[in-house]
Amino acid sequence: MEGQKISVIVPVYNSAAWLDRCLASIRNQTYQDLEIIIVNDGSTDQSGRMADRMAQEDARIKVFHKENGGASTARNLGLAQATGEYIGFVDSDDYIEPEMYERLLKQIKAKNLLIAQASRDEIDETGTKLPDVCVPPEKELVTDSRDFVRELLLHRGDASFCTKIIKASLFAEDRFPEGVLNEDLHLLVRLLSRADQVMIVPEQYYHVCYRKDSTTRKKSKEEFSRVYLDIVDNADMMEAVVARDYPDLMAEARRFALYQRLEYLLHVPIVQMNRRNGFYQEVIRYIRRHGMDSIRNPYLSKKHKLYLMIFGMLPKTARKVHAFIKG
Repeated sequence: MEGQKISVIVPVYNSAAWLDRCLASIRNQTYQDLEIIIVNDGSTDQSGRMADRMAQEDARIKVFHKENGGASTARNLGLAQATGEYIGFVDSDDYIEPEMYERLLKQIKAKNLLIAQASRDEIDETGTKLPDVCVPPEKELVTDSRDFVRELLLHRGDASFCTKIIKASLFAEDRFPEGVLNEDLHLLVRLLSRADQVMIVPEQYYHVCYRKDSTTRKKSKEEFSRVYLDIVDNADMMEAVVARDYPDLMAEARRFALYQRLEYLLHVPIVQMNRRNGFYQEVIRYIRRHGMDSIRNPYLSKKHKLYLMIFGMLPKTARKVHAFIKG
């Protein structure tokens, strides 16, 4: 199987504390035919120098330095430079198990697939394993693209590119959208439309390591991550994709849209819940417009239906009640 190169793209931004662990886990893969592309996205710490040093130690490593532009710009630069038949991604504060790429490539070749996915786990800053965000299958699973999209809509699937290897030809006309968060979901649903099936292995080969300064974590009650705006935009995008490509999944897509808006409402600062906030007002209008959809939707829990009903009538009261319950 050697001779079928995998290009592994690693965007790096101020990751000096974790970069050695990340790159060691890639360099020590049992499958050695790798091209490791490090894109230093304008780091202000030692990350860039560390990457250059490692490139001198390992001929498979290529380093590119650019001004800071975000993860999507770094990944897209990596894609432009990649020469492998398959593409993988690893975030610079995460790490992978030694067998990951060998196992995934074997599955792709054995079943003539374009995408294979490992399972993942989540680890906090103390090294403690957190509850699974994506529950691994009990055994190897081959799912068609429609069912994979359905799992994403039900918040059970894994949209991350980091857990996957993908045939490079799928990226021929597509790149990560720049200037948005949750960019993986945007691109993945487009690629899935051109890939009939996805193989998922149950082993948790990919380790997601959380940091306090993650973009999805607030440092104070007043700080509001942009991710909660983007998840609403993602919901609109998914509804449009489903209407076009998977019309039989509209109930799941509507559930996704309502759930994402509920997440926004549970995190937006109460001081921003006012008539001057056009984004907030549109979220409330959507929930009110689809009040009966939320009640009838078979994929929403009773708790979520109740929250949506109260937010539709008394948004600020709903937030205050939620804050009281959360303590």
